[in-house]
Amino acid sequence: MTTDSADPVRRHLGAKIGRIAFIVVAALVVVAVAAAFFVVWTIQRSFPQTAGELELDGLQSQVTVQRDVLGVPTITADSSHDLFYAEGFVHAQDRFFEMDFRRHVTSGRVAEMFGESQAGTDMFLRTLGWRDVAEQEVEALDDTSLAYYQAYADGVNAYLASHDGAQVSLEYAVLGIQNPDYEIEPWEPADSVAWLKAMAWDLRSNVENETERAILAAQVGESSAPDDTLALLEQLYPAYPFDDNPVIVPKISTVPALETETDAATASFTTDDDAGIQNAVTTVEWAEADSVIEAASMLVGDVGEGIGSNSWVVSGELTESGMPLLANDPHLGAALPSVWYEVQLRCSTVSDECPFNVGGFSFSGLPGVVIGHNGQVAWGFTNLTTDVADLYIEKVDGDSYWRDGALVPLDVREETVKVAGGEDIDLTIRSTAHGPIISGLTDDFTAIADGDVWAQDDALVQEPTDAAEAMSGEYAVSLRWTALDPGKTASAIFALNVAQNFEDFRYAASLFDVPAQNLIYADVEGNIGYQAPGRLPIRGAGDGWLPQPGWDSAYDWTGYIPFEELPVSYNPASGYIVTANNAIVTDDYEYFLSRDWAYGYRAARIAYLIERKAAAGPITPQDMRDIQNDNEMWIGKKLATVMGDVDVSGKGPKEAVELLRTWDAQNNADSAAAAYANVLWSNLALNLFANRDEPLPYGSQGRMFTVVDGLLDDPADPLWTNETIDVSGMDEMLALSAEQAYDELVGLQGDVTARWNWGSLHAITLTSDTLGSSGIAPIEALFNRGPYPVGGGASVVNATGWKLGESYETTTVPSMRMVIALADFDDSSWNHLTGASGHAFHPHYVDQTENWAVGTQTQWAFTPDAVDEATVDTLVLTPKS
Repeated sequence: MTTDSADPVRRHLGAKIGRIAFIVVAALVVVAVAAAFFVVWTIQRSFPQTAGELELDGLQSQVTVQRDVLGVPTITADSSHDLFYAEGFVHAQDRFFEMDFRRHVTSGRVAEMFGESQAGTDMFLRTLGWRDVAEQEVEALDDTSLAYYQAYADGVNAYLASHDGAQVSLEYAVLGIQNPDYEIEPWEPADSVAWLKAMAWDLRSNVENETERAILAAQVGESSAPDDTLALLEQLYPAYPFDDNPVIVPKISTVPALETETDAATASFTTDDDAGIQNAVTTVEWAEADSVIEAASMLVGDVGEGIGSNSWVVSGELTESGMPLLANDPHLGAALPSVWYEVQLRCSTVSDECPFNVGGFSFSGLPGVVIGHNGQVAWGFTNLTTDVADLYIEKVDGDSYWRDGALVPLDVREETVKVAGGEDIDLTIRSTAHGPIISGLTDDFTAIADGDVWAQDDALVQEPTDAAEAMSGEYAVSLRWTALDPGKTASAIFALNVAQNFEDFRYAASLFDVPAQNLIYADVEGNIGYQAPGRLPIRGAGDGWLPQPGWDSAYDWTGYIPFEELPVSYNPASGYIVTANNAIVTDDYEYFLSRDWAYGYRAARIAYLIERKAAAGPITPQDMRDIQNDNEMWIGKKLATVMGDVDVSGKGPKEAVELLRTWDAQNNADSAAAAYANVLWSNLALNLFANRDEPLPYGSQGRMFTVVDGLLDDPADPLWTNETIDVSGMDEMLALSAEQAYDELVGLQGDVTARWNWGSLHAITLTSDTLGSSGIAPIEALFNRGPYPVGGGASVVNATGWKLGESYETTTVPSMRMVIALADFDDSSWNHLTGASGHAFHPHYVDQTENWAVGTQTQWAFTPDAVDEATVDTLVLTPKS
C-alpha cells in the first residue's frame, strides 16, 4: 500500500480554503445584513414621528395631533394660525415629496428635478403660466385667507427645518443619485394656490374633444363637403340624450340673492384692453408619451376615460334616519400616493377668530378641507363639465397678429427652463388677447394650425376664406381658458369649511370659480341643495365646439354668467339631487353651457337605484355605499341583447356568447361574462372606428355608448361597413368582433371560459407619479404596488376607467368614496385609493387600497368622543421655548 505525500497538504489546503470560504461567506452575510440595515434605515428614516412631543418654532400654543389606526390625523388647536401651521407640518410629515413634485409641475420646473426628458413639458406649462396666475391670486387674497396660507407654509417649513434629503422622503435618496445638487426650497403660499390650476387642468373638460374634431374635420374635409363633414362630426359627437337621461336641475329654484359687493362671476372678467392672460408650458413624464399634452396629463392627472365624478344627496323624507344622506366619489387619474389626504381640523373653542370644526379630504400642499363636512353642513363635488376653454385660430405675422383688420402687437416674454445635468433652454412665450399661443409646442395643436379648419358664421370652414388669406403671416392656435385668469378659489375653500347654512354655502360657491364644479349640499336642519358655481363664459358669435377665428372679435367671450343666474336647486320635490357630469339643465336655459356633457348613463343609473331603494324601504348609509359600488354596464346590456340574434362561428365563440344570455350586466371582478362583454365591446368599437384606413376618434367610452347605440338602431348605417377588415353590415361586424373577443380572451386567460374573470383583466397597478415610471425595474419596485383586481368599468357608477384600444387595466378611479350621515356624523364612512402616507413601505402607504378595491369604507369618527376612542397615536406640538 502506498501513501500520497500530497494528502496532508491537500487536507491542510482544504481546511484553509474552508476557513477562507467560511470567512468570505460570513463577510458576505455581514455585508448583506449591513446593506439590509442600511436600506431599511434609509427607508425608515423619513417615517414621521406620530407620538410623543415636539417643540416647534412659530407655534403660539400647544397643538394636539391624534391619529387613528389608518394614520388619519385630527388636529386640535387654540387658534386658526396654529391649526393651519399644524396642518402644513403634518402634510409635510406624510407627503412632502408629493408636494415638492407638484409645485415643480405647476411652475414648469420638473426638468430641474429630473433632467432633459422633462423639458418639453416644462415649456408647455410655462406657456400656460399657472405659477404666474397663482402669484397674482395670492397678492389678491384677503388678509385672513393670506394669513391661513402663510401659517400653513410656516408649518411646512418648520418640518423642513429639521429634515433634509432622505430624511424627508426616500425619493430624495434616489433622486440624489441622478441629481446630487438638488436642494429643497422653502414652501410659499403660491406653491399651495398653484395646485388648484393643476386640478383645473385635470378637469379641463372638452379641450381634447375640440382638438379631435378640428383634426378630424381637416382630414375628412379633403374629400368631403363641409356639410357632410359636419354631419359626421355630429354623429361621432352626438347631442346629450335629454329624452333618456336626466339633467341635474330639472327646475331652477328661487332662492334669496347673495349680498355681495360684486358679482363673483363677472368681477374678474378681462377685456381686450386688459387681457391678463398669462403664459405657461407643459409637463413631462418618464414612461413614453405620444405628446406633450399626454405627458402633462401623466404628471397632473389624466383627463381620459373615467374623469368626472358621482355625487348625490337624499333628503330625510327618503331615509331611515329622517335626515339627509350625502355621497360623493370624485373620479380622477389613479395616483400613488392618492391625490387625497384625509384630515380633521378642530379649534379647541370655536370662535370668530378660530371658526373651524371640519373634517374630510384635503390636498397635500393646500390648507383646509376641500370636500367633507363641518358640524352643520356637508358638501360634495363633481366636475361641472361646462365648456370653459376655447381654441382660437390666429393669424400671426412676426411679433404681431391680426385683430379686426389690423395688426396688433403680441404679448411677448422670455423665460429660461433650467435642466438638471443639461443646458438651460431659452423660451419665448407669445400671447394674444385670447391667451398663450400653444401651437408649436404640441403635435395636435400644431396640426390644427396647419389644418386651415375653423367654425365661422355657424358653418364649418375647410378652406381658408379670402379674408383670412388676405392677412399676412402664418396660422397659429391660442388657448382661452378660465383658469388662466386670476380667481378666488383659494379663499372659497375656507368659506366652505365654515359655512353654517345654504346661504353661506352659496357664498362659498360664488368664490369657487376654477375648476368649475357641481356642488351638492346637506345640513343638520334637514335641507338639501345644489349650486352650479364657476366662472362660466358668455360667448359672442361662436359656441366653442370647434376652433374659432381669433382675428374677429365677434367670437370673443363677452363676460361671465352672473352667479345669481347660475342653476340652483333647494329641497326639490323629488327628494334627491344627482350629479354625475350629466347635463345640468335642458337646452332652453338662457345661457350656453356646453355641448360636451358626459352622456348621463351613471346619473340615470344612480337615480333609478335611489328610487328603487326608496320604494323598497327607507334608505340607509349602506344603501348609499351599495349604489357607489354598482357595476352595471349599460352598453353590455345592449350587446347581450343584440348578440342573441347574431350567428358566430366556432364552438368557443358560441360558448362565450352564451355567457351573455344569463349575465346580470354587472361588471363584477369575478365575472367571466363581464370579462367577455368588455373585450367584445373593445373589439367592436375598434372595428367600427379605429381599424380603418382613415381611423375615426373613439375617445370617451360614454360617448361611444351613445354613438354605437344609434348604430344598433340603424343596421343600414355606412359605418357598419369597413373594407379594411372586409366587413359589410351590422351582423358581420358583430360576429367578427365576438370571434375576435374570444380569441383575445383565450390569449389572456386561457380557453376555459369558466375561469375568465374581469377583475384580473381590469386590475389596477398603483404607480408612483415620478420614480414609479422611471424605466428602472428595481427603483419602480420600491415605489409601485399591485396589481389589485377590481370590478366596475367605463361609464359605470363604479367608474374604474380603462383606455379603449390600449389596455383593460384600470387607469382612472373613484379616487375616494364617502357617505355622510347628517343624523349622526359618526355614522359616516370614508375611504380613498391608497393611504395617509406617501412614504414607500410605511404601514399607511397603501393600507386603504384593498378596501378601496372591493368598495369597503371605514367608520369616520368626527365627534371628540369618537375621535378619542379611535385614537392610537397622539403627537403634541408645543411652542419652542
